[in-house]
Amino acid sequence: MNSNASSRAAPAALASFRATLLSLFLLLMTSATLSLCLGSFPTSPVRVAEALIAPSKSDIAFIVWELRLPRIALAVLVGAALAVAGSLLQAIVRNPLASPDVIGITSGAAFAAVAFLALLGSTLSIHWLPVAAMLGALAAALAVIGLSWQRGLRPTRMVLVGIGLAAALSAGTTMMIVIGDDAAAMAAYVWLTGSLYGAQWGDVLGLLPWLLVTLPVCLMLARHADAMALGDDVALGLGVAITRSRLALLTCSVVLAGAAVAFAGGLSFVGLMAPHLAARLTGRHLARLLPAAALVGALIVLCADLLGRVAFLPKDLPAGIFVAGIGAPFFVYLLYRTR
Repeated sequence: MNSNASSRAAPAALASFRATLLSLFLLLMTSATLSLCLGSFPTSPVRVAEALIAPSKSDIAFIVWELRLPRIALAVLVGAALAVAGSLLQAIVRNPLASPDVIGITSGAAFAAVAFLALLGSTLSIHWLPVAAMLGALAAALAVIGLSWQRGLRPTRMVLVGIGLAAALSAGTTMMIVIGDDAAAMAAYVWLTGSLYGAQWGDVLGLLPWLLVTLPVCLMLARHADAMALGDDVALGLGVAITRSRLALLTCSVVLAGAAVAFAGGLSFVGLMAPHLAARLTGRHLARLLPAAALVGALIVLCADLLGRVAFLPKDLPAGIFVAGIGAPFFVYLLYRTR
């Protein structure tokens, strides 16, 4: 009797999961369509479709193809990368408050990027900024691993070390802004807030390979993370190499978060909010949580960027302002709920 019930429940759960992903995808496409149509020069969906299908015959092809579409694509990729990175970290440390912001990965990327702008911005091309940010994220992750290593990678020590490192790096970032010139300080402030302004196809093509390589690896390692969520003893009994799996998952999280921050700046709280919102729809099994979290994260960043473009015309505000406006109260709510 129980086996029959289980056999009926599995297809139903799979159908529900697919319906959830389809709903999120349709919502994302709707938001992308709105973002293509709205802005300082509003256009109708019909004209946008004409520009997409036959750009040579459209007078708004430049607006659609070179201004709005790369910005939308970058918002989707950045949101998905940060959401997956946050999901991985929460699975690794078994803490609902974990995210790239808390562990110090984002702070490492921000420190390196601001240092680049303040010290090398006048001598090196701005195209080196993403490289600096990714190296900063990697250095911060290595520091967290090194300082928290005690006969293996301990989740609790990772959180404590990450919080301390993030505070130290934030202080260093502020110092870099103070010692830099006015132009560098202004560029650093905009970058730290998190903005997709001026996104180009080169940015999209620069970020996309990191997701294409990392996301399949994350899905392959998802069952190891689910086993570790049951406790180290249970995971060892199931044959999971705990330290190696944690390092692999942490590496994927660092790559995704570092790449996203490198191309969009310091977008906070996406990696915290998206996994929790997705978990309400799909549950905590990582293989199902990751694609749902990626879609939710993409929706968060895309909608925040849309608000920044149209809510205060003619000004174009950074998307990070709106993400932080929602994320900060959400963090307080999680803190209260988990005591």
